[in-house]
Amino acid sequence: MTQSPTYHDLTIAGGIRASAARNPDKPALAMGKRELTYRDLVSRLNRVGNGAVEGLGLGGHRAAILTPNCLEFVELVAGLSEAGVTAVLINPKLTLDEIAYICEDSDSRVLFAHPDLAEVAHAVPGIERVIVLGDNYEDWLIGAADTAPKAHVSETDAFAMHYTAGTTGKPKGVLVSHRSRALTFFGMAVEYGCYGPDDRALGIAPMFHGAGLAFALAPVFFGGFCRILPRFDPEESLCLLAEGGYGTTFLVPTHFNAIFNLPQATLDRYRRPTQLRTIVSNAAPLAQAVKERIVDYFGDGILHETYGSTEGGIVTNLRPRDQLRKLQCVGLPFAHTEVRLLDENGQQVPQGEIGELFSRSPYLFNGYWNRPEATEEALRDGWLSVGDLAKRDEEGYIYLVDRKKDVIISGGVNIYPREVEECLHAHPGVAEAAVVGVADDYWGEMVKAFVVSRDGNNLDAETVMAHCTPRLASYKLPKEISFVDALPRNAAGKVLKRELRDR
Repeated sequence: MTQSPTYHDLTIAGGIRASAARNPDKPALAMGKRELTYRDLVSRLNRVGNGAVEGLGLGGHRAAILTPNCLEFVELVAGLSEAGVTAVLINPKLTLDEIAYICEDSDSRVLFAHPDLAEVAHAVPGIERVIVLGDNYEDWLIGAADTAPKAHVSETDAFAMHYTAGTTGKPKGVLVSHRSRALTFFGMAVEYGCYGPDDRALGIAPMFHGAGLAFALAPVFFGGFCRILPRFDPEESLCLLAEGGYGTTFLVPTHFNAIFNLPQATLDRYRRPTQLRTIVSNAAPLAQAVKERIVDYFGDGILHETYGSTEGGIVTNLRPRDQLRKLQCVGLPFAHTEVRLLDENGQQVPQGEIGELFSRSPYLFNGYWNRPEATEEALRDGWLSVGDLAKRDEEGYIYLVDRKKDVIISGGVNIYPREVEECLHAHPGVAEAAVVGVADDYWGEMVKAFVVSRDGNNLDAETVMAHCTPRLASYKLPKEISFVDALPRNAAGKVLKRELRDR
């Protein structure tokens, strides 16, 4: 097919450059007292790209980034990818062995590291060069040319590689293309009604994670402004949302739990921020009881609950008007997205019945790095599944039931942990809950619940069971309840159920 003479690749850096051309002296990013204008940001993108290719010889290769949230994160991801270097994003809380595995698996030759992680970075075997943010990094930038890199990058090339959390087996590298994420940004702008040039966003979630990075990049891609927080602090975040003039932010369920655990006087002080128009929640399901509290606290017309994955991008979204109308629901398919619910034979299930969720859209990943078998397993004729089970109602709305691998089979009957978890969350003394299946000689598996009590509540198993018994069929009731201080979660807020089972 002959390519149109007007064709232009859609890249992350290309969107930032277009925004800079419109208003170069406008602030683009800030953290603490430091601020970057669009002119500054483009200059640093230039130097990152040229330094990576000309200085480090990384063209067509990969470079790893090991740092918590910082301004350099954005310029590294965008600048490296514009020069044809895929940015490998590493959770800064991982152990040395875990970091070494990702660097070796991705064949990363250079590691950009935060000063607090410099010692760990230098201990990673196989890395040819470590560049530490701060003076070392700035010296490297100064030595590179401040001109647009000459490398040609296709929109289908990977701009970033995110590693799965590794809840089952070794983590896999998820290749995400420029096209996938740039088109996601356009869909987000339409669906959420924000990210335009006049919008101000507060970036709270960790940026090494796919969603955290996307919700920080989108405002800059369209010419808006994003303040990045180096770490989540519930009171600081509430204060900024109430008094900083921010219209949008992205939070995960654990953020909301921490916010609502603040003293009541603090919550009263920042209730109903006047300029906040959009909150997006993602990464893990919101319990219905938590949704209701979010709507009551922040106001109507603000909360979106988005379902998706690093591999599939955004798949569905429940808009504000439906939050209290569609219970335990994740909404309708996202823009330009099709969803099918299939049985084990690949046939679509009838309305109201449970099937495995497959989606097809322009937002899908390129595949797993060096794992063609895993990529093939996740795809069926171009449709992607990450193992989630769902059902659809008469209006086409999607309801997540559970992860396929988390379904409990007790006495030959399927039990979906999320249903039990929703019941537990409805108890006013329960802050968090997770349900898993554990081996049982008689039933095969039995239901076990792990519960985190709200501060000041002295819960016991009898009280919790008294709450659940009239609300759940007897076979769904937890056979054991363990009270814990916190649930094990990855950085995206997802509960690590394998760890709970191992306990």
